[in-house]
Amino acid sequence: MRVGLLTKEYPPEVYGGAGVHVEYLARELTKLVEVHVHCMGADREGATAHRPPVELADANAALATIGTDLLMADAVAGLDLVHSHTWYANLAGHVASLLHGMPHVMTTHSLEPHRPWKAEQLGGGYALSSWVERVAVESAAAVIAVSEGMRGDVLAAYPAVDPGRVHVVHNGIDTSEYAPVDAEELERVRSSYSLADPYVLFVGRITRQKGLPHLIAAARDIDPAAQLVLCAAAPDTPEIEAEVRAGLAELEAARGNVRWISSAVPRRDLVALLSGAAVFVCPSVYEPLGIVNLEAMACATPVVASRVGGIPEVVVDGATGLLVEPADEPGLAAAVNELLANPDKATAMGAAGRERAVSEFSWTRIAEQTVELYRDLL
Repeated sequence: MRVGLLTKEYPPEVYGGAGVHVEYLARELTKLVEVHVHCMGADREGATAHRPPVELADANAALATIGTDLLMADAVAGLDLVHSHTWYANLAGHVASLLHGMPHVMTTHSLEPHRPWKAEQLGGGYALSSWVERVAVESAAAVIAVSEGMRGDVLAAYPAVDPGRVHVVHNGIDTSEYAPVDAEELERVRSSYSLADPYVLFVGRITRQKGLPHLIAAARDIDPAAQLVLCAAAPDTPEIEAEVRAGLAELEAARGNVRWISSAVPRRDLVALLSGAAVFVCPSVYEPLGIVNLEAMACATPVVASRVGGIPEVVVDGATGLLVEPADEPGLAAAVNELLANPDKATAMGAAGRERAVSEFSWTRIAEQTVELYRDLL
Protein backbone atom coordinates (compact mmCIF):
# COMPACT_ATOMS: atom_id res chain seq x y z
CA MET A 1 0.00 0.00 0.00
CA ARG A 2 1.40 3.37 -1.08
CA VAL A 3 0.10 6.24 1.04
CA GLY A 4 0.68 9.96 0.59
CA LEU A 5 0.70 12.01 3.80
CA LEU A 6 -0.10 15.62 2.89
CA THR A 7 0.76 18.27 5.45
CA LYS A 8 1.93 21.84 5.88
CA GLU A 9 4.31 21.03 8.77
CA TYR A 10 7.00 18.39 8.87
CA PRO A 11 10.30 18.28 10.78
CA PRO A 12 12.26 20.37 11.27
CA GLU A 13 9.51 22.95 10.59
CA VAL A 14 6.96 21.97 13.24
CA TYR A 15 5.18 24.63 15.27
CA GLY A 16 1.87 23.08 16.33
CA GLY A 17 0.12 19.91 17.45
CA ALA A 18 -0.85 18.89 13.92
CA GLY A 19 2.80 18.87 12.89
CA VAL A 20 3.73 16.77 15.91
CA HIS A 21 0.92 14.36 15.02
CA VAL A 22 2.11 13.94 11.43
CA GLU A 23 5.73 13.45 12.51
CA TYR A 24 4.96 10.54 14.81
CA LEU A 25 2.18 9.06 12.67
CA ALA A 26 4.54 8.96 9.66
CA ARG A 27 7.21 7.24 11.74
CA GLU A 28 4.83 4.48 12.83
CA LEU A 29 3.04 4.13 9.49
CA THR A 30 6.33 3.41 7.71
CA LYS A 31 6.51 0.17 9.69
CA LEU A 32 3.19 -0.92 8.12
CA VAL A 33 2.85 0.67 4.66
CA GLU A 34 4.89 2.60 2.09
CA VAL A 35 4.67 6.27 3.09
CA HIS A 36 5.36 9.32 0.91
CA VAL A 37 5.30 12.59 2.85
CA HIS A 38 4.48 15.80 0.96
CA CYS A 39 4.88 19.00 2.96
CA MET A 40 5.13 22.75 2.46
CA GLY A 41 8.19 24.96 2.78
CA ALA A 42 11.91 24.40 2.41
CA ASP A 43 13.41 21.18 1.05
CA ARG A 44 14.22 18.61 3.75
CA GLU A 45 15.16 14.99 4.23
CA GLY A 46 12.36 12.43 4.34
CA ALA A 47 9.72 14.46 2.50
CA THR A 48 8.93 16.16 -0.80
CA ALA A 49 8.50 19.87 -0.12
CA HIS A 50 6.28 22.19 -2.16
CA ARG A 51 6.13 25.97 -2.39
CA PRO A 52 3.62 28.37 -4.00
CA PRO A 53 3.95 29.09 -7.72
CA VAL A 54 6.16 32.13 -8.17
CA GLU A 55 3.17 34.16 -9.37
CA LEU A 56 1.52 33.65 -5.96
CA ALA A 57 4.59 34.08 -3.78
CA ASP A 58 3.34 37.46 -2.49
CA ALA A 59 -0.39 36.71 -2.63
CA ASN A 60 -2.76 36.34 0.31
CA ALA A 61 -1.47 33.46 2.44
CA ALA A 62 -4.55 31.33 1.87
CA LEU A 63 -4.40 31.83 -1.90
CA ALA A 64 -0.70 30.93 -1.92
CA THR A 65 -1.55 27.77 0.03
CA ILE A 66 -4.14 26.79 -2.56
CA GLY A 67 -1.51 27.18 -5.29
CA THR A 68 0.82 24.91 -3.33
CA ASP A 69 -2.00 22.38 -2.91
CA LEU A 70 -2.39 22.09 -6.68
CA LEU A 71 1.31 21.29 -7.09
CA MET A 72 1.05 18.73 -4.30
CA ALA A 73 -2.01 17.09 -5.90
CA ASP A 74 -0.11 16.71 -9.16
CA ALA A 75 2.87 15.14 -7.40
CA VAL A 76 1.03 12.22 -5.77
CA ALA A 77 0.08 10.46 -8.99
CA GLY A 78 0.61 6.70 -8.72
CA LEU A 79 -0.16 6.35 -5.01
CA ASP A 80 -3.06 4.28 -3.68
CA LEU A 81 -4.45 6.74 -1.14
CA VAL A 82 -3.84 10.25 0.20
CA HIS A 83 -4.25 11.39 3.80
CA SER A 84 -4.30 15.15 4.43
CA HIS A 85 -3.86 17.09 7.66
CA THR A 86 -5.39 20.54 8.35
CA TRP A 87 -7.05 22.83 5.83
CA TYR A 88 -3.62 23.77 4.49
CA ALA A 89 -3.34 20.39 2.75
CA ASN A 90 -7.00 19.35 2.53
CA LEU A 91 -7.50 20.79 -0.94
CA ALA A 92 -4.47 18.86 -2.20
CA GLY A 93 -6.10 15.66 -0.96
CA HIS A 94 -9.46 16.51 -2.50
CA VAL A 95 -8.02 17.46 -5.89
CA ALA A 96 -5.77 14.38 -5.90
CA SER A 97 -8.81 12.20 -5.25
CA LEU A 98 -10.69 13.70 -8.19
CA LEU A 99 -7.69 13.76 -10.50
CA HIS A 100 -6.18 10.36 -9.77
CA GLY A 101 -9.24 8.39 -8.59
CA MET A 102 -7.76 7.59 -5.17
CA PRO A 103 -9.47 7.73 -1.76
CA HIS A 104 -8.87 10.84 0.30
CA VAL A 105 -8.68 10.53 4.09
CA MET A 106 -8.48 13.74 6.10
CA THR A 107 -7.71 14.23 9.78
CA THR A 108 -9.46 17.16 11.44
CA HIS A 109 -7.13 18.71 13.99
CA SER A 110 -9.38 21.77 14.31
CA LEU A 111 -12.32 23.30 12.47
CA GLU A 112 -12.39 26.68 10.76
CA PRO A 113 -15.95 27.57 11.94
CA HIS A 114 -14.67 27.26 15.52
CA ARG A 115 -11.74 29.61 14.90
CA PRO A 116 -13.29 32.94 13.80
CA TRP A 117 -10.23 34.80 15.11
CA LYS A 118 -8.36 33.46 12.07
CA ALA A 119 -9.96 36.33 10.16
CA GLU A 120 -7.52 38.60 12.06
CA GLN A 121 -4.63 36.66 10.56
CA LEU A 122 -5.90 35.82 7.07
CA GLY A 123 -8.41 38.57 6.22
CA GLY A 124 -10.40 37.38 3.20
CA GLY A 125 -8.23 34.28 3.23
CA TYR A 126 -10.34 33.00 6.13
CA ALA A 127 -13.30 32.67 3.74
CA LEU A 128 -11.01 30.66 1.45
CA SER A 129 -9.73 28.38 4.22
CA SER A 130 -13.32 27.81 5.39
CA TRP A 131 -14.40 26.91 1.86
CA VAL A 132 -11.48 24.51 1.44
CA GLU A 133 -12.30 22.73 4.69
CA ARG A 134 -16.01 22.42 3.88
CA VAL A 135 -15.37 20.95 0.43
CA ALA A 136 -12.84 18.48 1.82
CA VAL A 137 -14.90 17.34 4.81
CA GLU A 138 -18.03 16.85 2.75
CA SER A 139 -16.18 15.00 -0.04
CA ALA A 140 -13.55 12.86 1.71
CA ALA A 141 -13.86 9.09 1.67
CA ALA A 142 -13.23 9.18 5.43
CA VAL A 143 -12.79 11.88 8.07
CA ILE A 144 -10.67 11.13 11.13
CA ALA A 145 -11.53 13.08 14.28
CA VAL A 146 -8.86 13.17 16.97
CA SER A 147 -11.45 12.86 19.76
CA GLU A 148 -15.13 12.05 20.34
CA GLY A 149 -15.62 15.73 21.08
CA MET A 150 -14.11 16.58 17.71
CA ARG A 151 -16.36 14.06 15.97
CA GLY A 152 -19.37 15.81 17.46
CA ASP A 153 -18.02 19.16 16.32
CA VAL A 154 -17.52 17.87 12.75
CA LEU A 155 -21.09 16.58 12.51
CA ALA A 156 -22.52 19.76 14.04
CA ALA A 157 -20.51 22.09 11.79
CA TYR A 158 -21.08 20.02 8.64
CA PRO A 159 -24.49 18.29 8.87
CA ALA A 160 -24.25 17.13 5.26
CA VAL A 161 -21.51 14.66 6.25
CA ASP A 162 -22.56 11.02 6.67
CA PRO A 163 -21.81 10.13 10.33
CA GLY A 164 -20.58 6.72 9.14
CA ARG A 165 -17.65 8.43 7.39
CA VAL A 166 -16.37 10.14 10.57
CA HIS A 167 -14.03 7.93 12.62
CA VAL A 168 -12.31 8.64 15.96
CA VAL A 169 -8.58 7.97 16.14
CA HIS A 170 -6.94 9.81 19.02
CA ASN A 171 -3.69 11.72 18.97
CA GLY A 172 -0.83 9.83 20.56
CA ILE A 173 2.35 10.33 22.52
CA ASP A 174 5.79 8.72 22.46
CA THR A 175 6.16 7.89 26.15
CA SER A 176 9.77 6.80 25.70
CA GLU A 177 10.71 10.27 24.44
CA TYR A 178 8.31 12.19 26.67
CA ALA A 179 9.21 10.82 30.11
CA PRO A 180 10.37 12.26 33.45
CA VAL A 181 14.02 13.32 33.37
CA ASP A 182 16.66 12.91 36.07
CA ALA A 183 17.83 15.53 38.56
CA GLU A 184 20.89 16.46 36.51
CA GLU A 185 18.77 17.21 33.44
CA LEU A 186 16.33 19.23 35.55
CA GLU A 187 19.17 21.32 36.92
CA ARG A 188 20.55 21.87 33.41
CA VAL A 189 17.27 23.22 32.08
CA ARG A 190 16.62 25.33 35.19
CA SER A 191 20.00 26.97 34.76
CA SER A 192 19.64 27.39 30.99
CA TYR A 193 16.25 29.14 31.23
CA SER A 194 16.66 30.92 34.60
CA LEU A 195 13.84 29.00 36.25
CA ALA A 196 12.80 29.16 39.88
CA ASP A 197 11.23 26.35 41.88
CA PRO A 198 8.30 25.78 41.90
CA TYR A 199 7.08 26.95 38.51
CA VAL A 200 3.80 26.80 36.60
CA LEU A 201 4.25 26.11 32.88
CA PHE A 202 2.37 27.06 29.71
CA VAL A 203 3.46 25.84 26.27
CA GLY A 204 1.69 26.98 23.13
CA ARG A 205 1.44 29.33 20.20
CA ILE A 206 0.30 32.92 20.73
CA THR A 207 -3.16 32.57 19.26
CA ARG A 208 -6.71 33.17 20.48
CA GLN A 209 -7.30 29.43 20.53
CA LYS A 210 -4.73 28.75 23.25
CA GLY A 211 -6.25 31.21 25.73
CA LEU A 212 -2.96 32.78 26.83
CA PRO A 213 -4.55 36.17 27.69
CA HIS A 214 -6.89 34.33 30.11
CA LEU A 215 -3.90 32.75 31.86
CA ILE A 216 -2.14 36.10 32.09
CA ALA A 217 -5.24 37.61 33.70
CA ALA A 218 -5.64 34.62 36.06
CA ALA A 219 -1.98 34.74 37.06
CA ARG A 220 -2.57 37.86 39.19
CA ASP A 221 -4.25 35.48 41.66
CA ILE A 222 -1.80 32.57 41.35
CA ASP A 223 0.53 32.19 44.35
CA PRO A 224 3.39 34.63 43.59
CA ALA A 225 5.85 32.22 45.21
CA ALA A 226 5.47 30.10 42.06
CA GLN A 227 7.19 31.34 38.92
CA LEU A 228 4.97 31.57 35.83
CA VAL A 229 6.89 30.20 32.85
CA LEU A 230 5.44 30.84 29.40
CA CYS A 231 6.88 29.02 26.39
CA ALA A 232 4.85 31.14 23.98
CA ALA A 233 5.95 31.82 20.42
CA ALA A 234 4.70 32.08 16.82
CA PRO A 235 2.08 34.84 17.26
CA ASP A 236 -0.76 34.74 14.74
CA THR A 237 -0.75 38.51 14.31
CA PRO A 238 1.25 41.54 15.49
CA GLU A 239 -1.89 42.65 17.33
CA ILE A 240 -2.17 39.58 19.58
CA GLU A 241 1.58 39.66 20.18
CA ALA A 242 1.26 43.29 21.34
CA GLU A 243 -1.70 42.35 23.55
CA VAL A 244 0.26 39.54 25.22
CA ARG A 245 3.34 41.70 25.63
CA ALA A 246 1.32 44.47 27.31
CA GLY A 247 -0.47 41.98 29.55
CA LEU A 248 2.80 40.45 30.67
CA ALA A 249 4.28 43.88 31.43
CA GLU A 250 1.29 44.64 33.66
CA LEU A 251 1.53 41.21 35.29
CA GLU A 252 5.23 41.65 35.99
CA ALA A 253 4.53 44.98 37.65
CA ALA A 254 1.64 43.60 39.71
CA ARG A 255 2.94 40.15 40.62
CA GLY A 256 6.45 39.58 39.36
CA ASN A 257 8.12 36.19 39.03
CA VAL A 258 7.29 35.73 35.33
CA ARG A 259 9.55 34.13 32.72
CA TRP A 260 8.62 34.47 29.03
CA ILE A 261 10.49 32.17 26.63
CA SER A 262 9.52 33.68 23.27
CA SER A 263 11.52 31.46 20.93
CA ALA A 264 11.00 27.82 19.96
CA VAL A 265 12.32 25.36 22.57
CA PRO A 266 14.26 22.24 21.46
CA ARG A 267 12.44 19.02 22.24
CA ARG A 268 15.02 17.83 24.76
CA ASP A 269 14.57 21.07 26.70
CA LEU A 270 10.79 20.89 26.40
CA VAL A 271 10.72 17.42 27.99
CA ALA A 272 12.84 18.70 30.87
CA LEU A 273 10.70 21.83 31.26
CA LEU A 274 7.57 19.69 31.43
CA SER A 275 9.16 17.27 33.88
CA GLY A 276 10.22 20.01 36.26
CA ALA A 277 6.94 21.94 36.35
CA ALA A 278 4.81 21.83 39.50
CA VAL A 279 1.70 22.33 37.34
CA PHE A 280 1.12 22.45 33.59
CA VAL A 281 -1.65 24.82 32.45
CA CYS A 282 -3.69 24.59 29.25
CA PRO A 283 -6.19 27.49 29.19
CA SER A 284 -7.42 26.87 25.62
CA VAL A 285 -10.83 28.14 24.56
CA TYR A 286 -10.92 25.57 21.73
CA GLU A 287 -8.97 22.31 21.60
CA PRO A 288 -9.98 19.24 19.58
CA LEU A 289 -7.68 17.07 21.73
CA GLY A 290 -4.70 19.00 23.11
CA ILE A 291 -1.59 16.93 22.44
CA VAL A 292 0.43 19.20 24.73
CA ASN A 293 -1.57 17.88 27.69
CA LEU A 294 -0.48 14.36 26.75
CA GLU A 295 3.12 15.54 26.62
CA ALA A 296 2.83 16.96 30.14
CA MET A 297 1.11 13.84 31.47
CA ALA A 298 3.76 11.59 29.94
CA CYS A 299 6.33 13.63 31.92
CA ALA A 300 4.35 12.90 35.12
CA THR A 301 3.19 16.49 35.55
CA PRO A 302 -0.36 17.31 36.77
CA VAL A 303 -2.48 19.35 34.36
CA VAL A 304 -4.94 22.18 34.87
CA ALA A 305 -6.89 22.57 31.65
CA SER A 306 -10.09 23.89 30.12
CA ARG A 307 -13.09 21.59 30.00
CA VAL A 308 -13.47 22.03 26.26
CA GLY A 309 -13.36 19.90 23.10
CA GLY A 310 -11.39 16.68 23.48
CA ILE A 311 -9.45 17.70 26.59
CA PRO A 312 -11.75 15.77 28.99
CA GLU A 313 -10.93 12.61 27.00
CA VAL A 314 -7.26 13.11 27.91
CA VAL A 315 -7.22 14.81 31.32
CA VAL A 316 -9.32 12.93 33.88
CA ASP A 317 -10.70 15.55 36.27
CA GLY A 318 -9.61 14.82 39.82
CA ALA A 319 -7.33 11.95 38.76
CA THR A 320 -4.67 13.25 36.34
CA GLY A 321 -5.41 16.93 36.82
CA LEU A 322 -8.17 19.50 37.28
CA LEU A 323 -10.59 20.84 34.66
CA VAL A 324 -12.11 24.32 34.66
CA GLU A 325 -14.54 26.06 32.34
CA PRO A 326 -12.90 27.87 29.41
CA ALA A 327 -12.15 31.56 30.09
CA ASP A 328 -12.92 31.09 33.81
CA GLU A 329 -9.96 33.08 35.08
CA PRO A 330 -10.78 32.87 38.83
CA GLY A 331 -11.39 29.11 38.46
CA LEU A 332 -8.11 28.68 36.61
CA ALA A 333 -6.16 30.46 39.34
CA ALA A 334 -7.92 28.50 42.09
CA ALA A 335 -7.16 25.14 40.43
CA VAL A 336 -3.48 26.00 40.00
CA ASN A 337 -3.26 27.20 43.61
CA GLU A 338 -4.91 24.00 44.84
CA LEU A 339 -2.17 21.87 43.31
CA LEU A 340 0.61 24.23 44.38
CA ALA A 341 -0.66 24.02 47.97
CA ASN A 342 -0.93 20.21 47.87
CA PRO A 343 2.29 18.82 46.39
CA ASP A 344 1.46 15.23 47.40
CA LYS A 345 -1.83 15.44 45.52
CA ALA A 346 -0.06 16.98 42.53
CA THR A 347 2.56 14.22 42.53
CA ALA A 348 -0.13 11.52 42.63
CA MET A 349 -1.99 13.14 39.73
CA GLY A 350 1.25 13.35 37.76
CA ALA A 351 1.93 9.64 38.28
CA ALA A 352 -1.64 8.79 37.22
CA GLY A 353 -1.24 10.95 34.13
CA ARG A 354 1.95 9.16 33.15
CA GLU A 355 0.23 5.78 33.54
CA ARG A 356 -2.72 6.92 31.42
CA ALA A 357 -0.48 8.27 28.66
CA VAL A 358 1.41 4.98 28.47
CA SER A 359 -1.64 2.72 28.51
CA GLU A 360 -4.14 4.67 26.38
CA PHE A 361 -2.30 6.79 23.80
CA SER A 362 0.31 4.63 22.05
CA TRP A 363 1.32 5.79 18.55
CA THR A 364 1.72 2.14 17.54
CA ARG A 365 -1.95 1.45 18.14
CA ILE A 366 -2.98 4.71 16.48
CA ALA A 367 -1.03 3.78 13.34
CA GLU A 368 -2.63 0.33 13.33
CA GLN A 369 -6.12 1.85 13.56
CA THR A 370 -5.28 4.25 10.73
CA VAL A 371 -4.06 1.45 8.44
CA GLU A 372 -7.20 -0.57 9.25
CA LEU A 373 -9.23 2.38 7.94
CA TYR A 374 -7.06 2.61 4.80
CA ARG A 375 -7.62 -1.07 4.12
CA ASP A 376 -11.38 -0.73 4.52
CA LEU A 377 -11.41 2.09 1.96
CA LEU A 378 -9.24 0.22 -0.54
